[in-house]
Amino acid sequence: MAAEPTTTTPGASSAAEREFIPGTEEPMPEVTTETLVLRKVQGALAKPPVVKAARAMSLFGEHAAGWLAIGAVGALVDRKRRGEWVAAAAGVAFAHGASIGVKRVVRRSRPGDPQVKVLVGTPSKLSFPSSHATSTTTAAVLYGGLLGKRLTPALVPPMMVSRMVLGVHYPSDVLAGSALGGAVALGVRRFTRRRRNRG
Repeated sequence: MAAEPTTTTPGASSAAEREFIPGTEEPMPEVTTETLVLRKVQGALAKPPVVKAARAMSLFGEHAAGWLAIGAVGALVDRKRRGEWVAAAAGVAFAHGASIGVKRVVRRSRPGDPQVKVLVGTPSKLSFPSSHATSTTTAAVLYGGLLGKRLTPALVPPMMVSRMVLGVHYPSDVLAGSALGGAVALGVRRFTRRRRNRG
């Protein structure tokens, strides 16, 4: 009697064929397009001088502290527009808080691919969206408006890339963070203009 043919689902793998993270029983994470992009970014850019700069940017942007400090300095120096600087700094703080709120809802884990090196510590394991990209975009738009300079092209892309160089965010994390930061900045601008027109 002939044996019955075995059917397999395309793309399925048996337990014996699965790859596990070395030293653990955790299965290897799925290699997505974003993971491949992250590998390429690190492979091309994660050289010692770039990593050093990226770590400095990470420290500056942690909890939006650097951007809030700049807002405070602006409020102290530019007395005529102190209220606008305070509103801008508040917008940066709100943007950071909003990104944390979204992270807690989405709960996406940070990159776990064994070929992606994590080159900096993070306050949480949540990845989406990037709080650094969020607060940096808000600060660039609002502070740039107050200074009469286009800061966004100079500040936002480097911060976004730095988060991938350090291996702590996927491309969609930094893109979503920047979009959120831009939306908050536009909202703060509208609020400030309405308040100025009323006053």
